[in-house]
Amino acid sequence: MGPVVLSQLATGLSVLAGAAMVKSVMDQKPMSGPGLGGSSQRCPTCNGTGLVACLCSRWSDGDVGCGTCAGSGRMGCSSCGGSGTGRPIRVRLSVQRSNRVS
Repeated sequence: MGPVVLSQLATGLSVLAGAAMVKSVMDQKPMSGPGLGGSSQRCPTCNGTGLVACLCSRWSDGDVGCGTCAGSGRMGCSSCGGSGTGRPIRVRLSVQRSNRVS
């Protein structure tokens, strides 16, 4: 093998090693979406996939397919909005000022 072939082989192997490292990191810690404050917990409803079984496949007699799932039998998770990670719960706080004099 010539030096060009060895160089290309080394480059290909380093790309594969880098991709394997990125995949292992992503499997351990999925990316957090905007507004999640850095916490990226997997959705307990869909287990982080973003998809759940479609209603047409849950209560059918073997046939699958509707407009929601386009025949795949899977639809977007309503708990996480299809992101696979938890969504923050918006809370509205009401603060009243006290008129007491100290």
